Amino acid sequence: MRYIIIGAGAIGGTIGGRLFQSGHDVLLVARGAHHEALRDRGLRLVAPDGEETLRIPVTDRPVPLGDGDVLVVATKTQDTRAALDGWDDVPVVCAQNAVENERLALRRFSQVYGMCLWMPALHLEPGVVASYGTPMSGMLPLGRYPQGVDETAERMAGDLSKSRFAAFAVPDVMRWKYAKLLGNLGNAVEALCGHAPGTGEITERAQREARAVLDAAGIPYASEEEERTARGDLVEIAPLGGVERPGGSTWQSLARGSGSVEVDYLNGEIVLLGRRHGVPTPVNLVLQREADRFARERREPGSLPIADLARLIG
Repeated sequence: MRYIIIGAGAIGGTIGGRLFQSGHDVLLVARGAHHEALRDRGLRLVAPDGEETLRIPVTDRPVPLGDGDVLVVATKTQDTRAALDGWDDVPVVCAQNAVENERLALRRFSQVYGMCLWMPALHLEPGVVASYGTPMSGMLPLGRYPQGVDETAERMAGDLSKSRFAAFAVPDVMRWKYAKLLGNLGNAVEALCGHAPGTGEITERAQREARAVLDAAGIPYASEEEERTARGDLVEIAPLGGVERPGGSTWQSLARGSGSVEVDYLNGEIVLLGRRHGVPTPVNLVLQREADRFARERREPGSLPIADLARLIG
């Protein structure tokens, strides 16, 4: 099985790097300066167990595919449609946050798999990915979309399990991904205000709204206890070189000045469902709007005073 990793950033770079280290056939797909760095110098993977530069094949465009090839999409959701342009119909794994990617992929690909991500990683510099998880780099429940487990899912879980991931196939992967969506609602708070006192309270308010919305919509999600039990002590966050991970995926998008963030498919998913089912979502609406504004204006992450955000929320 060859793994084509579309989006070789924090998540894709860690997955591709670990698979390559364990002897699997991997092709990275990247753009711009990151592609040039990977092509010229290789992927520098920094992790608690050491640092290694990996000469993984890389491309910046679709290539012909054959039997045994699998696409692993690790872009942000707003980039998924463009990322899938030009690729043949082979199994597609959505190794992404949010719950919209699988629906997008299923419109164009016949075999789609969801992957839930608990993977602390960082990508700010071209050619460099930092993975903070230990002793495993991440926990990756995966399964066929919309439901089920098949031979391909089992094989991918096995390959990942031998590549420093706590990976397992589940028949209800979207239930896990909706649980992860609840956790990701705090990404916007962190991106806007950093780790200032009071951010936890706003995140809790956003999550309470979301649980009310998911319950009203009849959408099941894994409990916090299930998540904790599954992770156990397999995935802990370790400082690298004594430096803590500065922020999650939304924070990193602002730090790179990418001009867009994923909040329309995180907090915005809750706003959408709230409107459809008549449940007010004022906290998530403000977080969505303000994080989008920060991205458009290329504001520094963590530069909004928590008092200002609290005022906007009311």
